[in-house]
Amino acid sequence: MSADLARLFGEVRAVLLDFDGPVCSIFAGLPAPQIAAELVDVLRRHGVDLPPGLVHEPDPLEVLRWTGAAGDQEVTRAVEDALCAAERRAAATAEPTPYGREVIVAARQAGLPVAVVSNNSAGAVTAYLVAHRLAGHVSPLVGRAYAEPARMKPNPAPILLATQALNVTARHCVLVGDSLSDIEGARAAGVRAVGYANRASKVQAFRSAGADAVITNMSEIATALIATV
Repeated sequence: MSADLARLFGEVRAVLLDFDGPVCSIFAGLPAPQIAAELVDVLRRHGVDLPPGLVHEPDPLEVLRWTGAAGDQEVTRAVEDALCAAERRAAATAEPTPYGREVIVAARQAGLPVAVVSNNSAGAVTAYLVAHRLAGHVSPLVGRAYAEPARMKPNPAPILLATQALNVTARHCVLVGDSLSDIEGARAAGVRAVGYANRASKVQAFRSAGADAVITNMSEIATALIATV
């Protein structure tokens, strides 16, 4: 555990967690590319003219982003509904992130509220938290705004919703995320940012994006939180 990480968690009053990454791998049992292909099929059924790059897009959230940017709200709702249903299926086979649970428990033991701020649907996140007996430790839960993909991180809006619900000023919150959209959203919202580099290639990218700290294992955060008790 670095001294900087221990200092950071000693200074904040709330912990915000991204879901897919810091808490679990939601698509471990139902691969993301399979879901993305399902969403592309929804677009085809609605007669949407698809660009070549979208046909093989492996990230379902990117398919939703593209759909929202195309501007047809009816089609966006259809893709959103299909993605919500797929995420609920995926939640049943999601793989817990090592030490993700311990971070949540350690934060609560340290007297810090824990919120989840996710680009996944709130229904899928809730299903996972309930199944893994974590729902009582997490509040609020801010999921993806329905059929409004432009409001997903890196848009700071969902992060600010969480800070407002917690009644904690942004500068006293820290967001832990495993993507550049988390770090960029955190910076835009004025909250601290910890990059969870679950792949080596992310370390420098997170540092360049302005993360306050970068970790490679969630155990580092659990240890830092325990040290504040």
